[in-house]
Amino acid sequence: MAFEAIDDLFDETLVLPIGGRRYVIPPPSAELGLRVQTIVQAAAVAANGGDVDTEILSDAAEGDLFRDVLGSAHDDMLAHGVKWPALKHAARTAIVWIAQDKATAERVWTSGGDPSRLAPNRQARRSGGANTTKSAASTSGTSGHPAPARARRRKRR
Repeated sequence: MAFEAIDDLFDETLVLPIGGRRYVIPPPSAELGLRVQTIVQAAAVAANGGDVDTEILSDAAEGDLFRDVLGSAHDDMLAHGVKWPALKHAARTAIVWIAQDKATAERVWTSGGDPSRLAPNRQARRSGGANTTKSAASTSGTSGHPAPARARRRKRR
């Protein structure tokens, strides 16, 4: 079995529709991919109260990260007057794409930046995704649950 060329296997771009235009986010360099991975991992550790090298996160705070993850689409967005919330959402989506995968990035994109829309719905969280269909009720006429001790004592009298 021979390996196929990786170029034939991957769709290496991310296309985001904003304001009637489609912005193509180019694939990140290996260096940028590793940098984003490091930043995302450090942010997760920090969010859980862990100690993080502040230099790593200060690099993320630099405005260059959004420019870097959006690549040439960043300048296109600015030239077309894309507003800050949309540009920020596009950059965050690109970060998730780089750090994880396209499917996760799509969920982030369609959430509109609302983290509660990323969580499973309330019923799924309660049931753990288990089947929520109730079983049929017994038709035998008994509840199957023993009566409390006080109720049993009263019946005996």
